Amino acid sequence: MSSNYKYIVLLGDGMADEPLAELDGKTPLMAAATPNFDALAKKSELGTAVTVPEGFPAGSDVANLSVFGYAPEKYYTGRAPLEAASMGLDLGPDDVVFRCNLVNILHHQARGFMHDFSAGHITTADAHEIIAALNKELQTDKIEFFPGISYRHLMVIRDCPKDLASVSLMPPHDMIGQEVVDHLPSDYGSPLLQLIMSSQMIIHQMPKFRERLDQGEMTANSIWLWGQGTQPKLDPFSELYGINGAVISAVDLIKGIGILAGMESIDVPGATGYIDTNYENKAAYAVDALKRSDYVYLHVEAPDESSHEGSLEKKLQSISDLDSRLLGPLLKGLEENFPAYRILVMPDHPTPIRLKTHTAEPVPFMIYDNLKAKVGSSTGYNEQTATAAGNHFAEGWRLLQHFTDLE
Repeated sequence: MSSNYKYIVLLGDGMADEPLAELDGKTPLMAAATPNFDALAKKSELGTAVTVPEGFPAGSDVANLSVFGYAPEKYYTGRAPLEAASMGLDLGPDDVVFRCNLVNILHHQARGFMHDFSAGHITTADAHEIIAALNKELQTDKIEFFPGISYRHLMVIRDCPKDLASVSLMPPHDMIGQEVVDHLPSDYGSPLLQLIMSSQMIIHQMPKFRERLDQGEMTANSIWLWGQGTQPKLDPFSELYGINGAVISAVDLIKGIGILAGMESIDVPGATGYIDTNYENKAAYAVDALKRSDYVYLHVEAPDESSHEGSLEKKLQSISDLDSRLLGPLLKGLEENFPAYRILVMPDHPTPIRLKTHTAEPVPFMIYDNLKAKVGSSTGYNEQTATAAGNHFAEGWRLLQHFTDLE
């Protein structure tokens, strides 16, 4: 590793997919307009990596830990605790933190179906009103809700009983169109079930949201609890890899991993975690961060959100925007400011449009080194060309070692 190098990971969350008939057998990554990806691919190292080890959930928490260079087998304790770190929550050894989504459940003939895992991408201001109401009615010396961004929030149970800590609740984005009763705690006396049911009554009593729901608008009408865990501990990134770093993301989960790793978490104006995010600002802030750090983890959530919605149009747009509006300006900024740099481009996991959820399949990666540019015949960066390269990391967390030349 050279201390003169600058390193940047460009993470397109859920960007990988599978061939689709409506794209003539191409994946979205193959079909989207990606001239910058494809130009780099001709001068880069391509390959694949397993970011979700066998036996682990195919989630962004596990996968991003791997991409950050942390073996999930050693460091993973659950999703919500990683987000808690971003929000500065102080957890005791017996405290358990749950992911608390604001969701929309469609009621039909006395049955409830998970309709929208993001409550129509509820605004942060509206969401905070709901979280405040939940705390007013439900907070105790053991239970408290913490506001996050848009639909993503947290609930902490202090001195949590082991039976609650071990309850398995499915992520709401994996339940779209499914009857929620099939995924509620089987014990109908469960405090978790009572909290979910109570949240529905509290939100219904809030005039703003009741009126929107009565008019057929998409907004929150319930919480959904999942992804719980206890306080994790990550070894400092600077000690493991010999470089200091920063993280840029609109998502608390990614920020939390960076903070636990000892990185600077950078807030970017206009970063939303959706297709309307400010790509140009993310590029500019990443270049600026590299002037004081060796490494930046630059995360874009939009492809994953588009996949969960099942929107091929939005996924194609998000990939194309990532290429033209983020990677393009980023490359220009790197060339103008740094004599030696490397970029690692990859998704954390696939999120196939057809399934609307994550899978644990290997993901394609591309490493570009401006001082050691390769001359190859690759036609572009996508799942097919990366697999054909025959360069495979069975333990995805080791890719970061390779990227920074520590092997």
